[in-house]
Amino acid sequence: MAPMRILLLGGTSEGRQLARDLSTLPGVEITSSLAGRVRSPEQVPGEVRIGGFGGVNGLIAHLFAENVDLVIDATHPFAAEMTHNAAKACSITGTPLTRVDRPAWTRLPGDTWHEVDTVAEAARLADRVGSRLFVTTGRQEAQEFAGVSAWCLMRSVEAPDPPLPAHHEILLAKGPFVVPEEIALMRDRGIDCLVTKNSGGGATIAKMWAARELGIPVVLVRRPPLPHGLACVPDPEAAVDWVARRLGHASRR
Repeated sequence: MAPMRILLLGGTSEGRQLARDLSTLPGVEITSSLAGRVRSPEQVPGEVRIGGFGGVNGLIAHLFAENVDLVIDATHPFAAEMTHNAAKACSITGTPLTRVDRPAWTRLPGDTWHEVDTVAEAARLADRVGSRLFVTTGRQEAQEFAGVSAWCLMRSVEAPDPPLPAHHEILLAKGPFVVPEEIALMRDRGIDCLVTKNSGGGATIAKMWAARELGIPVVLVRRPPLPHGLACVPDPEAAVDWVARRLGHASRR
């Protein structure tokens, strides 16, 4: 019997966990697809492909050429284009698709949030809210802060490309982070406004708790909407169950 071929759209901690977990299931072949934005991605089991597909038509061609049986979208909550392309391509080809949609962060007592829809809006608003910004929106959109007058601590996994704010410090680091260290960092740099995306999950939530503890306002970019009718699961474990049911195995939960 031919193995079930799974295309795993990854690049996140959930994607890496899924590659490891799915590799333990008999009768599956996994290909993890990474966008290639990180120069040295972590190693995962199975085949790895780097780069885009060339839009919806390119993804459709890939699904047919590689005889893909299932697709799991475990991309970042802000990878909206890939998620929409996957939903459309799988709908056209009839390929079963599920998305691992990690829960978003929710406002709690003591939070001061200013929510916006884009990083560009976040930069403009944060420049009015604070004078020393902690910017964690990622290196790809760092140029949106080039025109701010505030001083910016810009943290990302890899160094952002210019243009950058006139007054800034670059901090290269990768989560998970812990609350005491985030508090110490914000105090040491005199941060008076946190700027971030509502990525959700536990790897980077410590900065949100630190901002709450210190009474620092947060300019938060809302998540883009998901395609209508997209089937979602909350975590990698549920995605493994989804695959296992299609393999005819008993649920692992």
